[in-house]
Amino acid sequence: MPKPRWAMSMGAIELRLTPSPERGRTAATMEKIGWNSKRVAVLLSPHNEYPSPNHSLSMNIIVWNSRGVLKPNFQNHVRELARIHNPAILVIMETTLGGARAKEITDRLPFDGAIHTETVRFIGGLWLLWNSNLVEFVQLANTEQEIHMEVKVPATNLSWIFFAFYASPRSVERCILWENLIKVAEFHNKPWVIAGDFNEPLLGEDKFGGRPVNISRSLLFKDCLDKCNMVDLGFSGPRYTWTNRRELNNLIQERMNRYFMNLSWCLCLPPHYPAGPR
Repeated sequence: MPKPRWAMSMGAIELRLTPSPERGRTAATMEKIGWNSKRVAVLLSPHNEYPSPNHSLSMNIIVWNSRGVLKPNFQNHVRELARIHNPAILVIMETTLGGARAKEITDRLPFDGAIHTETVRFIGGLWLLWNSNLVEFVQLANTEQEIHMEVKVPATNLSWIFFAFYASPRSVERCILWENLIKVAEFHNKPWVIAGDFNEPLLGEDKFGGRPVNISRSLLFKDCLDKCNMVDLGFSGPRYTWTNRRELNNLIQERMNRYFMNLSWCLCLPPHYPAGPR
């Protein structure tokens, strides 16, 4: 599979789904906690209502940090990305644009489904685009930092959970994300993928230059991932996904864009590694 050519792309991951029978428990009752988890609890069906699919499937998911969608070449980049990779799902982060103006732009892109989050004073922004001939979506919840969806594949009985993130640069608000993920993990054990810019390095080697990685914040992030039974899919290509583009003496680079999958995904699907920035 060709890798994305865009310098600011997080990369593409090709998912080849050859699922095995699902296993797990049914949540008979769900505690009503949190705005997010309460809505997800209502919309997620009990786990054993999802029979294991008997179809093989190949699909691309692309997550791209655009750093602003009003750039002159943005729409051409998206069209070319779609032409080369034919993604079922495209997540665009740091759009810095929401509302009616966001819809006006996505209506001109080669996708027939779209969800936009609002920006906070023209900071952040997250769009999730898809092609309905390849996937169907049930929206579970979203905030300025996150979009939670259940993905269903037409002509199969395959469904799985996909969460897209553009985490706040403020640690207090990121902690809300970690709490939401932990709560949602209690409601299902379906195959589950989370992807995006988490704005938090996990390890010391995830950062070059500047201040050291904040260990206490990284441990909170890691604790969230452990409680959700998440595994890092890894990457190919450069380690770092963000840079301040300074000279070497002041250069800072970090790996904050990641894909994670839960154990149900690992049992159902063979590993394929996301491409890093090119």
